Amino acid sequence: MKNLPFLLFTLFTLTACQPAKEQLDLLISNASIVDIERGTIKEGQVIGITQNSIAVIDDGASLGQYEAKQQLDVKGQFVIPGLWDNHVHFRGGAALTEENKDLLKLFLAYGITSVRDAGGDLSPAVLQWKDKIRQGTLIGPNIYTSGPKLDGPIPAWAGSIPIEQPEAVKKALDSLESMQVDYVKTYDGSLSPEIYLAIVQEAEARGLQVTGHMPLSTDLRKAIEMGLDGMEHLYYFLPASSAIGDSLRALNRGYGVLNALINSHDKALARQVMAEAAEADFYVTPTLYIGQVLQHLYERDHSSDSLLNYIGPGIIESYQGRQRSARNRSPEAQASYTQLQVIFNEMLLPAYESGIKVLAGSDCGASNSYVYPGSSLHSELEQMVAAGLTPLQALQTSIINGPTFFGLENDYGSVSVGKAADLLLLEKNPLEDIRNTRSIRTVVQGAEIYDQNRLKDLLESIRKN
Repeated sequence: MKNLPFLLFTLFTLTACQPAKEQLDLLISNASIVDIERGTIKEGQVIGITQNSIAVIDDGASLGQYEAKQQLDVKGQFVIPGLWDNHVHFRGGAALTEENKDLLKLFLAYGITSVRDAGGDLSPAVLQWKDKIRQGTLIGPNIYTSGPKLDGPIPAWAGSIPIEQPEAVKKALDSLESMQVDYVKTYDGSLSPEIYLAIVQEAEARGLQVTGHMPLSTDLRKAIEMGLDGMEHLYYFLPASSAIGDSLRALNRGYGVLNALINSHDKALARQVMAEAAEADFYVTPTLYIGQVLQHLYERDHSSDSLLNYIGPGIIESYQGRQRSARNRSPEAQASYTQLQVIFNEMLLPAYESGIKVLAGSDCGASNSYVYPGSSLHSELEQMVAAGLTPLQALQTSIINGPTFFGLENDYGSVSVGKAADLLLLEKNPLEDIRNTRSIRTVVQGAEIYDQNRLKDLLESIRKN
């Protein structure tokens, strides 16, 4: 074997010349990636993940270039970015801290990988959870929080910061900034138009996003002109879309003018106001699904809801307040509430078509009866489609507009290189039927894989009954 040394040398040389394979934490192959911006699907794709980011998007022909600690073959499955619920609440007092913490797993089990907390009375705990989730020491969705709400001298909700005079606005915002909150949330429990507009103006001066409730006697156009970034719920379009709205606002009777606003609602005027708001890069969170739940609360029995098994007894008890109020509504009040939901559903498509950035948010949390974390965001998307959006448009309100509100469009919103590796693997195409967002096979958070067995384990770990 005179040529053996030569053969060994040749083999060594060829091996040494082979390019090193790219090292990944997770390699997903045969993926059908759904483009949420364009509504297209690219099949047979490879997705490579390193730590919490997408490092590779490639076609299947390049599969041999990569080596990964974990691999998933997802042939036949559709990959979309994780869902965002843009209006949730963690609240109920210190005694319910652990029950609220358990909800984090419930969100994740339903593919909600990011939430926008719209204020409550558990801000210190929520801020701790936010940090621990990002450090990888706590299971749950990414949290973006407003911290305590800003309200008037007699706040409607516990944990809010009361503001009695306009000069106290700066101190309140100093407090929020010291907590490093992600945005400012207002509430109209006892907030005057004067103080409300002072909050908007000062938040704008500080470069803080501000959204929330607003006093019905406030001029919406003026608030937007001063820097208001968005509104939660659709009530606040009503005075601006009523021919007698200015007169009703001048009465300063709050929700006491609601029936008059309902009866004088002008669809054409509403479209005009929406177009003006869209020019200011305005956001609206319609929360249609909770409206539907509360509309029928007086007549529906929720005691057999399967998701009650994952809700703590303290939170379930908090549901009874709205239940009692609904059952005590007069027939006239029920008729008005029903008509209000009709108007809100009719507002959605014009708002979207105007260019307003619509945000999908469930308004789930303690006191908001039978609107279950996780599942309710899917119900909100379904309600949006029933109100006129396409499945693609509904998905955009969650997956694209959610991060855009925070200026995070470079980090989220698509399955792309450099973006966060928060992914849902679905058995069915969500562009064909929005209900297919529920066909979750796997949730991916960075290199963490939550397959169906692990998702079931998450639910079992918080089961109460």
